[in-house]
Amino acid sequence: MEFRGHVLSEKATTLPREHYVSAEVFAKEQERIFRNRWIAAGRADRLRATGEYALAEVAGESLILVRDADERLRAFYNVCRHRGTRLCAEESGRLGKAIVCPYHSWSYGFDGALVAAPNMEDVPWFDRGDQSLFAAGVGTWQGFLFVHLGRRPPPLDEALRNLESRFARWNLARLATVRRIGYDVAANWKLLFQNFSECLHCPPVHPALARLSHYKSGANDLREGPVLGGYMTIDAAGGSLTTTGRMCGAPLGELDDADRGRVYYYSVFPGFFLTIQPDFVMSTRVTPLAVDRTRVECEWHFAPETLDDPAFDPTDGVALWDTTNRQDWRVCELAQQGVTSRAYVPGLYSRQESLLAAFDREYLKSLES
Repeated sequence: MEFRGHVLSEKATTLPREHYVSAEVFAKEQERIFRNRWIAAGRADRLRATGEYALAEVAGESLILVRDADERLRAFYNVCRHRGTRLCAEESGRLGKAIVCPYHSWSYGFDGALVAAPNMEDVPWFDRGDQSLFAAGVGTWQGFLFVHLGRRPPPLDEALRNLESRFARWNLARLATVRRIGYDVAANWKLLFQNFSECLHCPPVHPALARLSHYKSGANDLREGPVLGGYMTIDAAGGSLTTTGRMCGAPLGELDDADRGRVYYYSVFPGFFLTIQPDFVMSTRVTPLAVDRTRVECEWHFAPETLDDPAFDPTDGVALWDTTNRQDWRVCELAQQGVTSRAYVPGLYSRQESLLAAFDREYLKSLES
């Protein structure tokens, strides 16, 4: 990995107003970006056994993620083939022997095939083989679930190639999820990405975080494309970004001294953030709901051996980041209020805001492709 400092070398400005306030632009984003990309959908450890399921929302579509009889992951549109009724209403759970429509009891196997269709026995033109649930793409990377709405999704590994071997020593695939917090943010989703991509705001907005990690420390190694980011340093030797400044879990792997003193931040376009510390990972999923409304789901993941310690308490790490998140969402909401004004015009990026300019380039390229 080649880390370099902030390298914005030419004039760049923030996006025009319509990209934050136009319902037409938002609809275009949903169609051209979110329906054509791999989207993070939580951790695979939520679905351990046959019939366990979780719902995911992507570009206004509800998907059912489920383990089939062979314990393979499947993804289906949450739509009955009879009259379109939503099949599953709860966010997650354990199904019986089939996915059963609550309206007329059409039933589907965990492979999506129709297994029962009451009152269709005397319909000569009815072919059960043509009535399977519509499938979506599903895959895993380092224990994280991803879904794709396209008919022929590209390989997930191709989309995440820049992250392929970066975190082998952190053992991300074996981490256990211990906490999940959801947030509703009254701001455009892109403002959250841009906020994540710089820490110039950290001293005034995140004083507790700024005391633990200098806001101008570190460097970036992914500076162009759909995956952006790098690292910042943790000031205290052997410490972490927690309310006490101490580690609250076992190290995630055989980390060298450099990695024990760093926190890595990567954004994966268009809806995923990774914050990787020596002792835990925070993953963040961003789901646009409207041009000025975004749902955020944050999860905290620790090494399994940490959970075996009777004294383990994740509160120290979760609390700092929950506070930091709420501070971020508040300033993003203020930014949304500002860019809505007719007085707003695109502003100049500083040299330290190179990742924001890179995000804008990737966004505009994807929107117009």
